Amino acid sequence: MMGTRIKEEFLEKVVEKIGNKKGVFSAVLSVESGDNSFSWTGAAGDMQKDSQYFIASVTKLYVTTVVMCLIEEGRIEPDDKISTYLSKELMEGLHVLKAVDYSNEITVKHLISNTSGIPDYFFHKQPDGKTSASELIDGKDGSWHLEKTIKLVKELTPDFVPGKKGKAKYSDANYQLLGRIIENITGKDIGEVFQEFIFDELNLKQTYAYKDITDIKPVPFYYKSNKLWLPNYLVSITPEGGIVSTAEEVMIFLKGFFEGRFFPKEKIEDMKKWNIILPPPSLFSYGIGLEKLFVPRIISPFKPITEIIGFWGQTGSFAWYNPDTDLYFTGTTNQINGAGHSAVLKAILKIIKSEI
Repeated sequence: MMGTRIKEEFLEKVVEKIGNKKGVFSAVLSVESGDNSFSWTGAAGDMQKDSQYFIASVTKLYVTTVVMCLIEEGRIEPDDKISTYLSKELMEGLHVLKAVDYSNEITVKHLISNTSGIPDYFFHKQPDGKTSASELIDGKDGSWHLEKTIKLVKELTPDFVPGKKGKAKYSDANYQLLGRIIENITGKDIGEVFQEFIFDELNLKQTYAYKDITDIKPVPFYYKSNKLWLPNYLVSITPEGGIVSTAEEVMIFLKGFFEGRFFPKEKIEDMKKWNIILPPPSLFSYGIGLEKLFVPRIISPFKPITEIIGFWGQTGSFAWYNPDTDLYFTGTTNQINGAGHSAVLKAILKIIKSEI
């Protein structure tokens, strides 16, 4: 059966190599086959196999799940205008480009596919030259709730007209807005919605939406050699990146996502409407609430790796599936400077190549 040929010693070396990369201080890696014939989790550095960590933007895959569930229940449609679900205060002047107001043309699909053109607040340079990201990296903890985010977004120039063909731009604001839409439809806090739709459904005991700034269960993440602890920020951005989990519980979720636990698995194909988000060498594409890694043919010239789909998180967290080998990968490097991402990608490709 697929996956059973992987040697545990090989995986132990792989995770050690991630943890030994310069600028990476910890790593957790979980690998599992789709048929459950193989399951392995290992850790390196200052994390344990069962460490709870912030899954960062992998949270967006959970948002995708909730939206797909609401579509199945007939409570929302992808082409619904977001103005149907959001207040006039939020919508007013949300997307004005070259003196034309496109705010009321934005759909749910535009948000979930990052094709709304709404600019990203996180990396926008403020008058002092700093970005929200740089302030947080400097350890300046602060709340970025939806109203604050949208206030800044309205001062920025949108990237393009909503739904412009071939255009996509990663914007955390899209998912903050989706979170509010979900709350308005369900009448519940987004953390409660995650609990009801996903965590309870899968019986996840170590997974939750981070809501208490005194909660120190999740391990701090790093920027270079500095540990960062940003509870006020993480409490405020639940739909954008505020879930805490473990590699093994993210694995349970990831398999549920791709195996039809929440919505018909055939719908996955409809989500593969790819737009390039980042250019080479860090190329990846964004679909309908789903990401795809770019794998150059030269990596495996004779047996091409056709698809690795799932999600990255800013903190080096990841949740990926490779249909070629029917292997799933979850975990984190807990490092936001990019070193962890490249180490994980190399590790995943090495494991996949050992199996194809």
